[in-house]
Amino acid sequence: MPANPESPVDVAVENDYDGFAEAYAAENETSLVNAHYTLPAVLDLAGDVAGRRILDAGCGAGTVTAALRDRGALVSGFDRSAKMVELARRRLGDDADLRVADITAPLPYPDAAFDDAVAALVLHYLEDWAGPLAELRRVLKPGGRLIVVVNHPIIIKLADPAADYFATSKWSSEYSFNGQSAVLTCWHRPLHAMTDAFTAAGFRTAVISEPHPAPEARELFPDELAKFPSGAFLCFLFFVLEAV
Repeated sequence: MPANPESPVDVAVENDYDGFAEAYAAENETSLVNAHYTLPAVLDLAGDVAGRRILDAGCGAGTVTAALRDRGALVSGFDRSAKMVELARRRLGDDADLRVADITAPLPYPDAAFDDAVAALVLHYLEDWAGPLAELRRVLKPGGRLIVVVNHPIIIKLADPAADYFATSKWSSEYSFNGQSAVLTCWHRPLHAMTDAFTAAGFRTAVISEPHPAPEARELFPDELAKFPSGAFLCFLFFVLEAV
């Protein structure tokens, strides 16, 4: 369900995915939020990808990469976590174009190399979006699409009604992934700050989506979804951006 901002947690290394990669990947294979909400929504927004060159930015264990490849796309992926890239290579094979790279640094791809890119659950870990968005725009062809998935900005007010929605602020929460505890640290920013950053980087916002989970989710997760008669719940916000 949606991430809830909590009191700051002392963490030696923020978002140390190398330390809990196996547990995180195992949890997300079947979880409501990842397997039956984020993944199908991304694929729906991507549409027909056969023959398109796609970059999976922050590919993690390769779930989205594999799904796009299964639909005929030519997919490259990178992640900051070497362990996550190792898991993705295990899933996709040694011939997959997977690299260890940091989205906050220049990306190891030429200009206009991709038709589309996906940055799912990546940008909300960053205080500054300008450099990463500029790099994603650089590696996209003109008219190319960037699908972005981030924490829904309203979550901070649901968790803490006294929080300043309009401030860009840092928060940490503790989670359990497949029985292993982990701390994730994210940055909240208001919706207008997101869309302003997209525009400044050379993108046009084509779609803003608050999707329902996949149809099978209600049967698989009856207790969790019983609280949401409409079928939708607040968790992540999805964008389709067009490179202009």
